[in-house]
Amino acid sequence: MKNMRLKLAMVLIPLGLIIAAVPENTTKQYKLTPEQMLEEIKDGTQFFAPDEVADMIVQKDPSLQLVDVRSKDDYEKFHLPGAINIPLADILSPDNEDMLNQDIKMNVFYSNGSTKSNEAWMLLRQLGYENNYVLQGGLNYWAETIMNPQKPASTSPDDEIAKYDFRKGASAALGGGVIQTTSTTKSSTHKPPIKKRKKKKRVAGGC
Repeated sequence: MKNMRLKLAMVLIPLGLIIAAVPENTTKQYKLTPEQMLEEIKDGTQFFAPDEVADMIVQKDPSLQLVDVRSKDDYEKFHLPGAINIPLADILSPDNEDMLNQDIKMNVFYSNGSTKSNEAWMLLRQLGYENNYVLQGGLNYWAETIMNPQKPASTSPDDEIAKYDFRKGASAALGGGVIQTTSTTKSSTHKPPIKKRKKKKRVAGGC
């Protein structure tokens, strides 16, 4: 219980700071109550696992739009394939509303970790925007799991070996290395279970 309260505090405190820092004339009326926001945060449904995102990139899934919320300089140094740059400081700009408040593509925010991207998601969810998500763990976890996955022991369960083979294949496809499978009896084409998501429908009457 203590750990849960600590995690919730780490999520909610940055949100309060952001809202306080936004000029009053640029904010919009919030559509979700604090209780509703808390329920969504506890459910964690905003997170996309690195495996999900890697699979969508490799498959060239047209429903995916990666959104880098870091600074322009960081974005230009490195960004995920196909990502666009909307720094957190500009997330509420009217210029970005058409992209962030729509029901066609799934926007997946990312930063180095999860903090800034989760803050962007929370702000937009409070405004009632849907189809926005967060890359779990950010680029740091992406590098650990997709670009440099740890080889499991030969005695590991089949699903763990299949996950490793999939990640090595994704890494190679994204320029991270050469495919190396853990066993000649297991195909590198096997993928770990990828969670299927339904697109959220916009609330009736929204604009």
